Amino acid sequence: MSQSGLRGEGSLPGLGDAAHPDIPPARRPLAARMRPRNLAEVVGHEELLGPNSILRRLVTLDAFGSLIFYGPPGCGKTTLAEAIAAETKSSAIRVNAVLSGTPELRDILADARRHPERRTLLVIDEIHRFNKAQQDLLLPDVESGAVRLIGCTTHNPGLYVIPALLSRSHLFRLDPLSRESVKDFLARSMSDSERGLGKIGVKVNTDTLELIADLAGGDLRRGLNALETLALATPFGGSIDRESVANYSKERRIRYDDGGDDHYDTASAFIKSIRGGDPDAALYWLAVMLAGGEEPRFIARRLVIAASEDIGLADSRALGVAVAAFQACELVGAPECEYALAHATLFLALSPKSNSATLGLSEAKSVVQSQPRQEVPLHLKDSHTKVARSLGQGQGYLYSHDFPEGISGQDYLTKSLSLYTPGASGAEVQLAERLMHWRKLKANLQEEPTSQKGRDV
Repeated sequence: MSQSGLRGEGSLPGLGDAAHPDIPPARRPLAARMRPRNLAEVVGHEELLGPNSILRRLVTLDAFGSLIFYGPPGCGKTTLAEAIAAETKSSAIRVNAVLSGTPELRDILADARRHPERRTLLVIDEIHRFNKAQQDLLLPDVESGAVRLIGCTTHNPGLYVIPALLSRSHLFRLDPLSRESVKDFLARSMSDSERGLGKIGVKVNTDTLELIADLAGGDLRRGLNALETLALATPFGGSIDRESVANYSKERRIRYDDGGDDHYDTASAFIKSIRGGDPDAALYWLAVMLAGGEEPRFIARRLVIAASEDIGLADSRALGVAVAAFQACELVGAPECEYALAHATLFLALSPKSNSATLGLSEAKSVVQSQPRQEVPLHLKDSHTKVARSLGQGQGYLYSHDFPEGISGQDYLTKSLSLYTPGASGAEVQLAERLMHWRKLKANLQEEPTSQKGRDV
């Protein structure tokens, strides 16, 4: 078995140490040394691990099947999996989907079938990295119980884990750790002389720990890495102060997975803030995306969509502003194009809202799909060729500009439809009044014989 696979009889230190047997414990990062050894040491996730929770009862009874843990980096997915292995004294094998391939996976599963008495627990980090064929390979043994699977992923399982494997597993979502949970664990690491930083002779007060916890953004691993860096850079007998944390934080990168859930979730929050008329929230989510390295043109495309989807005819200038912001991203580039993105974001957030174009298009598509297609009325058909005119196409068409207000009273559908309903804000208030006036004018004209003769156009 390769180094990415490891086996231990329910001993968490054995699990962790076997992955990198040549690295002395003292040289491992603080986050690796301080990894909780059992469920009692796990911080946060009170709802998931409370005494009456489903997961806690299943682990206590050792009656769980296959599990999938889904959440952002540093929230404790792999830690929880290894703690469960230790609690249940399972014969645990841990693989990383980035490093492991199909041959190794086949060997692990075959060995588990040969030794059913071991109750093999297979922990797969980054399970979303396995392709469909590799995930399919797990199905027979997960189904039969030859192995119990704990899959850990930062990506939405609904998009990256095959449905058959999801249906055979219990999915648990882990949220980012709270500031208080991160702070408490950082304090524990500073006082732990066996695995933590208790022997290095550096002090830190509660306020400074809170600053570091804020920097972590719910990612405990990031918080521990920051604490270790700051502690090792502090002279013996000194204290980690706020100035050191401020200097460290200048180069920090916020938690943002621009190819995964953060990309979609933050973009969703951005658009919904614009739709909800909250310029402050819209600017905040814009700043999060920019700080996370999001492609400016992606943001601009979302603004162009929102301009028609959510504002539309209530203020048609929104589309022009959004398109101009996109052009600025193309012509100017980052970081200066961020001003145009902020400009467009605020304009859209502060604009009156209407989804009448969205609803109208949806209704039109529904009619096209559910009803027989209407034929183009003969008087509306193209009449630019001699053959077309000989067939009567275009005859009787009333040229709109020959009539007051451009309303001839003529019909433009074989069967009338009502697809567009004006909104009640912004420019659409006037548009609704105009449309109502035109409909009345058209009805009056249709009741009277026209004095105008139709022309071919």
